[in-house]
Amino acid sequence: MADDKEVEKTIAEDLVVTKYKLAGQIVNRVLEQVITKCIPDASVREICEFGDKLLLEETSKVFKKDKDAKKGIAFSTCVSVNNCICHYSPIPSETDYILKQGDLAKIDLGAHIDGFIAVVAHTVVVGGGEVTGKAAD
Repeated sequence: MADDKEVEKTIAEDLVVTKYKLAGQIVNRVLEQVITKCIPDASVREICEFGDKLLLEETSKVFKKDKDAKKGIAFSTCVSVNNCICHYSPIPSETDYILKQGDLAKIDLGAHIDGFIAVVAHTVVVGGGEVTGKAAD
């Protein structure tokens, strides 16, 4: 019966480390591109859709020969603005938010390669600059 159990994969295996590293590289590349979209008058919905599209494109490029390997979005792209704490990713039926100069945008996204997940987050000031006063609090 012990032979029927699947052995848990750990970072002791080179392939596991490779999958984590690839997922990490992908999310970092996608994050960089999503950050460039966080400009005044940009739609949060469109930014989230853009990030998810890039995640799917980038993960589809790796481990093509391994037909059993699942890969893709582990954490949908979210852009939470100002007092919205986290996980804002509006669907078409929800009200969109248009970024304004000085908004604080918190970006979260994640990808997985065969179940090995990498998640990133970053905060940007829309239009650049420094946050002061009540907004900084």
